[in-house]
Amino acid sequence: MSDQEFTRTLGYANAAFDLLKRSGIPPYPQFYELLYTYATGVNPSLNNRINTIFRSGTVPSADLAETLYNEFLKSDVNDRMSSVSERMHARIEAVHEAIDSAMTTANAYSGSLQSATGDLERDLSGDDMRLLATRLLSETRRMQDTNRQLEIKLEASREDIAALQRDLDDVRRESMLDSLTKIANRKSFDEGLEDAIREADKSRGPLSLILLDIDHFKNFNDTYGHQTGDQVLRLVAMTLKSNIKGKDLAARYGGEEFVAVLPSTDLEGAVIVAENVRKAIQAKELLKRSTNEKLGRITASFGVATFNSSDNAMSFIERADRCLYAAKHAGRNRVVSETELVEIDEIPAKGVSAA
Repeated sequence: MSDQEFTRTLGYANAAFDLLKRSGIPPYPQFYELLYTYATGVNPSLNNRINTIFRSGTVPSADLAETLYNEFLKSDVNDRMSSVSERMHARIEAVHEAIDSAMTTANAYSGSLQSATGDLERDLSGDDMRLLATRLLSETRRMQDTNRQLEIKLEASREDIAALQRDLDDVRRESMLDSLTKIANRKSFDEGLEDAIREADKSRGPLSLILLDIDHFKNFNDTYGHQTGDQVLRLVAMTLKSNIKGKDLAARYGGEEFVAVLPSTDLEGAVIVAENVRKAIQAKELLKRSTNEKLGRITASFGVATFNSSDNAMSFIERADRCLYAAKHAGRNRVVSETELVEIDEIPAKGVSAA
């Protein structure tokens, strides 16, 4: 973890503990997670609800915190996964029961045939032969009925299992998307970056990383409200996603930070992509939908790094984060690559913060 990321994370933690203390809520792990998530701003729905509670003057309590935790953070993905698993188990059990029933009928039919074989070895009267034929015909029809029922159940099970598989795929896709921006979430990014690193190690091909942060987003959010802030986040996410292609991965890294993983792209190419995204974001004029009020333009700062053989995921991200931090201190709304770090470090900060 870079110094900048450590500082940000520590700030979120301190804010969470301060909220717990001021609200008189016990610092249980789930309540800390609730307010830490609120401090980061990564769950806009949660933030809107808590802000509404604060504005209403409602006295916070452990019961209220528990309700919010269950509603917003207690993962329903696991519940849905369990539901699908239970349905899958029930369907498999039904198939087993149908097969067992068919096996029992088949064994009984086989016994009837063996018995009939023994009867045929004896001299039978015409009446006995007719009775034997009638019995065998009845057994055969019963066997046919059982087979038809088994076919129906197996076909139904095949369709159910196919539907369950689609449900599982949907749950997995949802678990990998950021709920607000509908691009990949942090979990999806972590997995995607590891996959890209393995592929780069194997192919010896280039791999680059872009880390971007919306400039002055907190001030914008405080001035125009969280709903407008959410629109900005969605705008930046879609702009980033529309400027990458192929195996590239766009993800929300956390809060107002986004990241792009660019396999088969060298540092020069990644800088071009970052510049295109930067210009596209700056070119969009924001309009408040409810009032048609012009809110001006937003900008973002970018850090770009390329993978080398000594890197792991953490060191790779940290280098991109240092580039982003340098871009902030160099005046924001610019792209800094790792080759520029020394040059940027020599420029006086002149009181520019990294917000």
